Order: sequence, then C-alpha cells, then structure tokens
Amino acid sequence: MRRAILRLGLALVTAASSTLAAQAQPRPELLIVGSYHMANRNHDVYNMRADDVSSPDRQRQVAQVIEVLKKFRPTKIAIEADIDDGARVDREYAEYRAGTYTLSRDETNQLGYRLARELGHPRVYPVNAWAGNDFPLSAVGDYAKARGQDARFRAIVGEWGAATQELDDYLKAHSVLETLEHANSDAFVAENMGPYFEVARLGEPGDYAGPDLLGNYYLRNIRIYRNIVGLIASRGERILVVYGYGHLGWLREIAHQDQTVRLRTLNEFAR
Repeated sequence: MRRAILRLGLALVTAASSTLAAQAQPRPELLIVGSYHMANRNHDVYNMRADDVSSPDRQRQVAQVIEVLKKFRPTKIAIEADIDDGARVDREYAEYRAGTYTLSRDETNQLGYRLARELGHPRVYPVNAWAGNDFPLSAVGDYAKARGQDARFRAIVGEWGAATQELDDYLKAHSVLETLEHANSDAFVAENMGPYFEVARLGEPGDYAGPDLLGNYYLRNIRIYRNIVGLIASRGERILVVYGYGHLGWLREIAHQDQTVRLRTLNEFAR
C-alpha cells in the first residue's frame, strides 16, 4: 500500500512539474486592436461618422498610435480584409513600400500598412472570413414582431446604436489613440457584447432566431480567429490584429480561452 501511495504521489508530482514546465514555455502573443472604421465603411447596423483621418492633425495622431503599437514589436500584422483578397492586399502593400500607392483612409491602411512598412515587414495578412448570413437581424426582428416583442427588440438594437454614438462623440473630443483606448477598454467591450445575449433570448424551440444570430456571428469570429492563429509559425510570434471594434470582444474571449497563446491588450502599451 505504501508503495502504491508513493507511486501515486510521484506521478502527481511529475504531472504537476510537466504542467508548470509547459506554462513556463514562451507562447505566441496576440494583440487584438479594435478600431473604429476610419473610412466610414457603412457596413454595420449602426455606423460612425468619423472625420477625415488624412487631415494633418489626425495624421499626427495616427503617428502616435503607430509608436504605441511598435512597443508590441509585432512579427506579423493581420487586418480586416477578406482572406481571398490577398492578391489585392499584396499588390497595394508592395506599391506602398515602393512609394507608388497612397494610403486610403481605412484602418487597414492607416494602421496596418503604415506600421508594417515602418517595421520592414514583407507582407500584411488579410484574415477576414464570413459565415453565410452571419448577422440575420431581420429574422430576429420578424420573430419579435410576430410575438408582440417589437419594442423589446428595438430597445436591444438601440443599445448598439448608443454605443456607436458614444464612440462617435468621443472621437470628436479626443485623439485617435484616446479613442482606440476607449474602444478597447473592458467597459466598452462589455457594452458592445451585452446586447448579443439579450438578442439570444428572442427565440424558442422551432424558431431560434436570436440564438441563431449569436451562433452565426460567433461562427464568423471563430473562423477569423483560425485565420489569425494560422499565421503562427513559432513560439516567438507576436501577431498584431487590427479589426473593427465590434469583433473585439469575441476575438478576445476566444483568445482568452486558448491556452496556447498569450493575449495582450492595447492599454498595456498605451500607458
């Protein structure tokens, strides 16, 4: 019996030591920066009306953001461009490095291309993916209206509108870096994620309208996440991801659950 107990104890110590050794190994790092759409893409339910990021004042502020992101020392930069659009991204970035391409107002250019060139990166990586109708909001609205819950539905959707207006107003009175810090704060991320769980309650057996919206959007984000971690080639990778802030909470949550990577935040480097 004593030998059995001793063997068990040794096995537990060995397992614990192996776990600690694994945890001590360096892990690839991800810094996911949620950005407002600087070029006003108008692809979302609610959209900001950002001022011209190419103005002299905003360009000085973008330079400040670039200096903050350099502190992360990214080895690769991923952007919100369709993964099938890699040829265009490669062409634009190559032309930009050669001095024959003028940056667009989009954050993929202002932050992604600009930082990559300053760091001497050979490429910028598109990682965006889709999941069919990943945001079937009209189906949820139809469900709510048919069951006398239209006011509740509109109130929930209005929370996203309020968050968008909050960030829009914030940008008007703050720098680009300050606005990104606000968009990446835990409080603002929670403010954006909360309505999804309220929408998910709008459904029932036979018509899971709300849960289907949440599930489809999560599917899209897990696909995006797969493309991000697909860039990891070694333990020393530091992947910077520039994405619309509406994706930030989901990508951050997925990365937080992934014990093979170390998640970093913008506010760590902006201090």
